[in-house]
Amino acid sequence: MNSKIEKELDELVAHKIVTPQVRQDIKQYYATKETDRPNRLFAIFGVLGSVLTGLGIILILAHNWDDFSRTTRTIWAFVPLAVGQLLAAFTLFKNKSAAWKETTGVFLFFAIGTSISLVSQIYNIPGAVDSYLLSWLVLAAPIIYLLKSHATTLLYVVLLVSYGCAVGYGDNESPYWALVALLAIVPHYLKLIKELPAGNLTGIYHWILPLSVLVLLGAFLNSGFSIGLLTHVCLFGLFYNLGKLPYFNAQKLRRNGYLIIGSLGTVVSLLIASFSYVWEEFLPEKISTNDTVITISLAMAAVAVLGYLFRKHKLLPFNLFQFSFLIFGGLCFFGFSQPEIASVLTNILILALGLFAVLIGSRKEKFSILNYGLLVITALVTCRFFDTEIPFVVRGLLFVAIGAGFFAANYFMYKKQLKTKAHE
Repeated sequence: MNSKIEKELDELVAHKIVTPQVRQDIKQYYATKETDRPNRLFAIFGVLGSVLTGLGIILILAHNWDDFSRTTRTIWAFVPLAVGQLLAAFTLFKNKSAAWKETTGVFLFFAIGTSISLVSQIYNIPGAVDSYLLSWLVLAAPIIYLLKSHATTLLYVVLLVSYGCAVGYGDNESPYWALVALLAIVPHYLKLIKELPAGNLTGIYHWILPLSVLVLLGAFLNSGFSIGLLTHVCLFGLFYNLGKLPYFNAQKLRRNGYLIIGSLGTVVSLLIASFSYVWEEFLPEKISTNDTVITISLAMAAVAVLGYLFRKHKLLPFNLFQFSFLIFGGLCFFGFSQPEIASVLTNILILALGLFAVLIGSRKEKFSILNYGLLVITALVTCRFFDTEIPFVVRGLLFVAIGAGFFAANYFMYKKQLKTKAHE
């Protein structure tokens, strides 16, 4: 039990706020809670131990590999896989702890990849990297549900993103199997949300999955700035509105990866679009059918989430960030004929988003949101210094004004919080 809690309980007993019996019951409750809690430290070191053991075996075999016959090499190629499967069977039949499952899952995950590569090398089986990664993905997927290993799941996500990048960026093909592999872990993700809705581990998934989708999106696009920027803004709009769903909106901000990635991604994308030369790349003849379908699908998905929030009366008070992807979509169609005007309107949209974030921070009395809005405005002013001819004196005065604005906004927020506490 935490020593701080024990001291506070002793103080409460000394002041006769709680009885010694109540103190003992509280201590017993925390003791039982700590006993039932899985040993995270043991799980972490178990995973590291399995990785280091596997690497050590590989190094030993690699040193003596040329001295083995083909039959011996084949046997050794399947040894890690056989050991991993035996460990998995032992873990499942004995219903071992979560630490055992994490360790076994990671070992078996790497054993699969090792065995595939060794067999291919022994028998000179030709094949590209993407086919090797896809085979690894297919064979490793059942581990997620059999052992319920979160470490294996995260490694699986890294592997599928690597496969998607190898196909999309290397072979210039759409990695549809990467999407299938990503959908394969959705049931595991939804079950984790149901069982541990406010857990730190669940919060990690809220970051890993949207980041994976973001990386994979680029592997599907091939039209450059002609529509790619709009596609990303639609994706960020979808992420932001998902982050405003009741479940995600109730989470602490650091666990709401959808909301943060959606907000930051929208602002960064709009800052890129605020440069006038970017709009010269918005050429209708360069837009592929594939990219158009992806963009429309993401926009429709974001609109569907907006419709759900509207039906649940969750769109009030008004939040400009939730509709920014629709506004930017209109600007893109307008930018085909009037790129300069579209660039100016994009700058106005960024300024409005920054001011809106300041208002949200002021209303909620949160310094983080307030300063985020001020940073958005600062970033916009900084970008304009690169493509506008403004005298250095005026630039210096603008930065002084922004710095004064930072100080004034935070000072008045601090005074407001003191006033609120005084009334409480």
